[in-house]
Amino acid sequence: MKLPIRFLSALLTAAALTAWAAEQSLDIDREIDVLGFVKPIPVQVTGFSREAEAILKFDLLFMGFEFTAQDKARYLIQGKNSPGRIEGIVYDPIAKQTKLAKAFTGANLRAQVHALADDIAQTLTGKPGIAQTKIAFVAKPTGVGVGEIHVADFDGYNAQAVTQDRVIVAAPAWAGRGALFYTSYKFGKPDIFSQSLASGARKAVARFNGMNSSAAVSPDGRRLAMILSKSGNPQVYVGNLDGSDLRQLTSGKGVNACPCWAPDNQTLCFVSDRGGSPGLYTIPAGGGTPARLPTIGVGRPTEPDWSPDGKYIVFTSQYRRGFNICLVATSGPKRGDAVVLADGQDPAWAPNSRAVVFARSAGNLHVLSLLDVPTKQVKDIARISGSEQPSWAR
Repeated sequence: MKLPIRFLSALLTAAALTAWAAEQSLDIDREIDVLGFVKPIPVQVTGFSREAEAILKFDLLFMGFEFTAQDKARYLIQGKNSPGRIEGIVYDPIAKQTKLAKAFTGANLRAQVHALADDIAQTLTGKPGIAQTKIAFVAKPTGVGVGEIHVADFDGYNAQAVTQDRVIVAAPAWAGRGALFYTSYKFGKPDIFSQSLASGARKAVARFNGMNSSAAVSPDGRRLAMILSKSGNPQVYVGNLDGSDLRQLTSGKGVNACPCWAPDNQTLCFVSDRGGSPGLYTIPAGGGTPARLPTIGVGRPTEPDWSPDGKYIVFTSQYRRGFNICLVATSGPKRGDAVVLADGQDPAWAPNSRAVVFARSAGNLHVLSLLDVPTKQVKDIARISGSEQPSWAR
């Protein structure tokens, strides 16, 4: 078990503290790219050990930073580390002010760097960092059939098995950061289970006749969307987290799949072939008429995930030779215009609405990768063979 990180306030100089306290507003002149994302902030990183610097740069890459020489850097990140401790200073050479000065101890070097990276991101972008978040995924050693649900740090380290049933499992979905919902064939057919990560206690949530799959917890943690075929064709249902008080949202002969929630908890996006071929649709969580969300430029969309800021849906598009990760705006003048981001499938947003974790083919197996959406940079993180179907805790 990891030891908790003890946070230490590092007052490197009285002047640095005064400058940081006086400088609480974020820069407002940062450029926006064609997709509507803030362009990466150029920074220089110096002073850390090679290992610490590599971890820090990996973390910051997916939180809106790029790395350059001192004369082109907007901020200078300087630091040092020794066994059991890391220190970091963020300096603004234009304002001649220290923006951040902190030190961390305890746990291990990777955990210390993650904590520092999150503070840097919060200070310079105004958004919480993602370096200390978790992902869940399915691990299939042979690439097919039996697998287990795992949880790991966002960079793939410290993976731990959640299930040990030796059956088919699928579609892990977070309920906050302490529990998971997933589909399992533990009782011989696809049923939905919930499981506490702290205690390991689990219970069946949906064991109706037919298929019970694709659990998705609302952002406020109060409701559960899922796909059930208990009345015939797979339909979208919404109920309580324990599976009670079910309401059927879709009907008809079409096949429906892969529900996900808008951040306002009021709308769902799902996949349906009700129009003759697979497409994305939205529907009010309280019931109503489905509305088509176009994905102009790409076909056969599936596996949607709504960004936490509500601006985009990332999804998988199937084409003749494989799968692409794609992006579509949910509103505004570019609504429905799809953009191809990378080769892969099963995308899931990070809490910062910038990074995405997904699975890509590697021979006969899949590996997990991280994608910085604005720059389309991809880094593999898989450390367990046959990793797929990731979900990011928010």
